[in-house]
Amino acid sequence: MGEGRPPKKEEVARIVDFLPYGRSPDPRSYQKQPMTQAVGETNFVLMEMTPKEGVVPNIGDKVYIGTGERSVIDHVNRRIDYADLTNSSKVELPFAIQKIVLENEARFIRFFNQAGPLTTRMHALELLPGIGKKLMWSILNERKKGPFKDFKDLTERVKGIHNPEKLIAKRVEDELMDDRIKYRVFTTEPRRK
Repeated sequence: MGEGRPPKKEEVARIVDFLPYGRSPDPRSYQKQPMTQAVGETNFVLMEMTPKEGVVPNIGDKVYIGTGERSVIDHVNRRIDYADLTNSSKVELPFAIQKIVLENEARFIRFFNQAGPLTTRMHALELLPGIGKKLMWSILNERKKGPFKDFKDLTERVKGIHNPEKLIAKRVEDELMDDRIKYRVFTTEPRRK
């Protein structure tokens, strides 16, 4: 969505797992420290973080990443890939992404209002799971009449679109799972090893 500029740094994340004793097969340390796995709200960056001492974040919590009193996170340990997520994190991730999408509805309805063609045969709207040519044309024809105000407006005006937040969340998850995916709409490029 923001080609040409460096990605904004994550400031807020959603906790998808809390490991009170860190990773069990982690050979780096004998003294296990609590660790969380989270997804960033801006670029959907996956990360492992250490909470401040005595803090037990809950799964689904929205946490501020940074310094200051409002932060419950001591530091971000590292950026991780989808394969590094715990099984619990993989289960929670779609719900966390949907919450992020719903809380930032204006940002994501903009995609439906502004998405354009990627090639002469493919439109960016078709990157969303379940949207083929027919639904794409319905969306394009409706948005000619005026931009969509929100998800409710979109679902009322375009028959066949249900739960747009789930479509976007699934696309985000697909982009996170496949670091070789051709088109990135909502996430940043993965780290290069």
